[in-house]
Amino acid sequence: MNLHLLRLFVAVAEAGSFSRAAEGLWISQPAVSKGVRELEHQLDLTLIERGPGKGFGLTEAGASLFTHARGIFAMERAALDDVRARVGVQRGSLTVGASTTVASYWLPPYVAAFCAAYPAVVPRVMVGNTQWVCEQLLECRIDLALVEGRVEEERIEVSEWKADPLTLVVATDSPLPRRAVTAEVLGRQNWILREAGSGTRQATEALCAAHGIAALPWMEMASNEAIARTVASGVGVSMLPRVVVADMLALGTLRELKLAGAVLSRPLYRLALKSRPLAPAALKMVELLERKGASARTPR
Repeated sequence: MNLHLLRLFVAVAEAGSFSRAAEGLWISQPAVSKGVRELEHQLDLTLIERGPGKGFGLTEAGASLFTHARGIFAMERAALDDVRARVGVQRGSLTVGASTTVASYWLPPYVAAFCAAYPAVVPRVMVGNTQWVCEQLLECRIDLALVEGRVEEERIEVSEWKADPLTLVVATDSPLPRRAVTAEVLGRQNWILREAGSGTRQATEALCAAHGIAALPWMEMASNEAIARTVASGVGVSMLPRVVVADMLALGTLRELKLAGAVLSRPLYRLALKSRPLAPAALKMVELLERKGASARTPR
């Protein structure tokens, strides 16, 4: 199978059109179309639906080939990374995937420490929820990952990194009692939750399941900061990482709720792909992340 033609097909499948694929590859649309047709001729299969009224879509054979092709090119990236890693940490890059709370509050001092120690290596941080970060790791688009949510993918090595305290918050003038609230009372509130796939959402659902709280998602948001400000405006209740709301609690724009017997903390995880040796730059970052008493400061 011609890998150049296969790469053209993957670009078209990912872009959703021949023209956008051509723009991304910096070649002409006829060249892309010709390449895909040639691949179809070699395989004696129709890979992309064509014709008036059909729009753009992969055939069953095309969808199957696309799945295999993504795996092939993920292995290609892993092979290239392994070769480049032998150069060492005197030049190159490091890509870290991080879920939103980690990227916003926990990771920056470690990135600063890494840049000070290895100024010739260019760091990059890709941010998304836990599920998205895991997908990027499996496709070899990142070197290592730091996430908030549980991961149960057998191809990923999971290590606990540090604890992330959580807190239940409401608006300062909320009518909820200032003493400890009950699970029954919390079950009657309008809960504002992170989107599915988020580590904060997982932690909230685990707390509610453990205490019998019927916390239906009255509203969902893809940002902890947006949730904190919405709650502060007098809408709903939420559980958020303490590092996110520490300043708002100190300023009195949010109020903390107490739930008897609740352990409001969760572990943060460091992830790596089992089948992919860490590059030297990634190993140096891991050393910084795991060093006890490191100079990198952590949030209050």
